[in-house]
Amino acid sequence: MIELLTADTPNGKKISIMLEEINFEYKVTKINISKDEQFKTEFKKISPFSKIPVIIDHKKKISLFESGAILIYLGEESGEFYDKDRRTTINQWLMGQIAYVGPMLGQHHQFHYYNPGKSEFGEERYFKICKRIYKELDERLAKADYLAGNFYSIADIATFPWIARHEWHDIGLKNYKNLSRWYKIISEREAVKKGYDLLGKGEKVPSI
Repeated sequence: MIELLTADTPNGKKISIMLEEINFEYKVTKINISKDEQFKTEFKKISPFSKIPVIIDHKKKISLFESGAILIYLGEESGEFYDKDRRTTINQWLMGQIAYVGPMLGQHHQFHYYNPGKSEFGEERYFKICKRIYKELDERLAKADYLAGNFYSIADIATFPWIARHEWHDIGLKNYKNLSRWYKIISEREAVKKGYDLLGKGEKVPSI
């Protein structure tokens, strides 16, 4: 049994989608970050930076923090979406999401969606970066069906929940043909539909 401790965020959805894809039994323990539950002593024991998500593999009696590390672990454990012969390429696109796509879109959310009008500099800066990310992903997906090549991998699973917030971005996903095609194909996967509804409230994957 895998226990997923998380809030309902793109990083949390990465893991629930992966767990659905590999058909591992799991349960979700909600961490209410609006009430600072991530800073509680017990949680910090398994998440030193007080970040979600975290998983506990109760069978192996181990815990893991950081979404990328968790995806790699689940890929290795299941033997799915993290092919040994393709890991060099998969890792590049996975790390690109973790170090660039997620953090930059996250900042765009903060300035453009949550706090509009509070910082013209912040809004303009991250809107431009976000728009560039869409263009860069679109260019990549003009050359391959998925991010790491013509195969679905944990790099796609990591990136998808961030693009799924495209309505927050106000950039116009439909204007990016290749990125839209990728998004639509992934959004139609049954495991993605189930995993996106992280807290079981009937949440649907946003359409384009």
